[in-house]
Amino acid sequence: MIELATLINRQAFYRPERLAVVFEDERLTWRDFAARVARCANLLRGLGIGPGDKVVTVLPNCRELLELYWAVPSIGAVLVPLSPLLLPAGLASLVKDADARCLVSSPALEPVLEGIGDDLAPLLPGRVLLTGKSRSPQYADYAALAAAAADRFTPAEVRPDDLFNIMYTSGTTGLPKGIMHTHLIRAMYCLMLGAAWRMSPESVVLHAGAIVFNGAFVTLMPSFYLGGTYILQRAFEPGRMIETIARERVSHVMVVPSQVVALLNDPAYAPEKLASLQCLVSLGAPLMQEHKDRLNRDLPGRFHELYGLTEGFVTILDRADAVRKAGSVGLPMPFNHIRIVREDGSEADVGETGEIVGRGPMLMTGYYKRPDLTAQAIREGWLHSGDMGYLDAEGFLYLVDRKKDMIDSGGVKVYPRDIEEIAARHPAVREVAVFGVPDEKWGETPLAAVVLRQPGAVSAETLREWINERVGARYQRVSAVTILDDFPRSAAGKTLKRELREPYWAGREKRI
Repeated sequence: MIELATLINRQAFYRPERLAVVFEDERLTWRDFAARVARCANLLRGLGIGPGDKVVTVLPNCRELLELYWAVPSIGAVLVPLSPLLLPAGLASLVKDADARCLVSSPALEPVLEGIGDDLAPLLPGRVLLTGKSRSPQYADYAALAAAAADRFTPAEVRPDDLFNIMYTSGTTGLPKGIMHTHLIRAMYCLMLGAAWRMSPESVVLHAGAIVFNGAFVTLMPSFYLGGTYILQRAFEPGRMIETIARERVSHVMVVPSQVVALLNDPAYAPEKLASLQCLVSLGAPLMQEHKDRLNRDLPGRFHELYGLTEGFVTILDRADAVRKAGSVGLPMPFNHIRIVREDGSEADVGETGEIVGRGPMLMTGYYKRPDLTAQAIREGWLHSGDMGYLDAEGFLYLVDRKKDMIDSGGVKVYPRDIEEIAARHPAVREVAVFGVPDEKWGETPLAAVVLRQPGAVSAETLREWINERVGARYQRVSAVTILDDFPRSAAGKTLKRELREPYWAGREKRI
């Protein structure tokens, strides 16, 4: 049995009175939190949920979501966290793809659930739970069932290669990609990232972004493994985050670049309020050099940058190298390996740009139910990122181009093909290309360039509204539509998205 299944019980035994979780006004010791996890685990078992069953959560940041994050894997079931921003079509697609046996959501999302009633029918009655008062008797009351359950339980016998979770890369209406992580992979998050961030049982970790995205796990897993204190905020509010860091003496935070910008520009910002920080990790989207330079000036010796894929390998620019190698995304973590390869698969020379490929103990076991996509991504044990970069003579990785098909909007991965497939359904559209354009708040947002079947057949604004009514999630909505006579193309006739993007990114970093 791998120890992740027993981790919360272990902390409750050895550190019962230490502060474990803070959420709003609730301050839970390890004994308190373990009792809540036990009640949740016993509730799920009472519903017939067991090893291998998929439990979908559609929740904003809340204490209940943290409980589920540990209760579901502890009984051998598989956690499937989905974004509460999903619209009905996107949610229905993922619930179906995940083979859900149970779903937990909140009353605020009842209108969305009602929009996918037919897809939830196999889970009713009893296995769709809401974390508060429901308007409908068809949904079970999570709070009442949890309160009635026992506050102790025996974890399941879990093997290292049993699934811990399935992380979906985006809210998709096309081909969903569920990334499979085992208990062993998540144990590697605990061990390796805890060491990278220099965490200890005395660490105080604050997280204000949505924990349904994989980036949250880079501090969440090591914090719970080491028995530190994990402070979760309901939503990101820069002023509140700053004051919490100062009041709670927070030692570790993970933020996406849009949050860095908001923090630095908030009226409450003052470096002395963040003096307790030992580690500030930026990941998931572009962070302009000016912001990195300011962090390194205001908070010297704290800044780290992580580059990696949910599917696999990770590089880290350590705080010790943050100034000297400011343009880099660092070195591969121990036991991780990266290579730069040419189009023919051969190894690139130092300083030569090519595709970044990597492998390591965090490598996914594959995409759920998609061996075809898995085979495309992992070849001979190496994960092909689709990102272009180069290594310097010291082995530091530099990114030189954006990932071909991915948009990073506030740390959320948005795949253009999902949006393109929707836009192409409009009868007036001949061709469509979606790409990211700069956005001060989110880092970048999707823009759709289209070629019409007949000039003037539809206006750009009408088409933008039509697309945004049909996408699977709010973060897939396009910020604008631009109508072109034709696209720039390669000799083979392929649309050159880079040339479409370039005017929008002129003079700005093209970084992941």
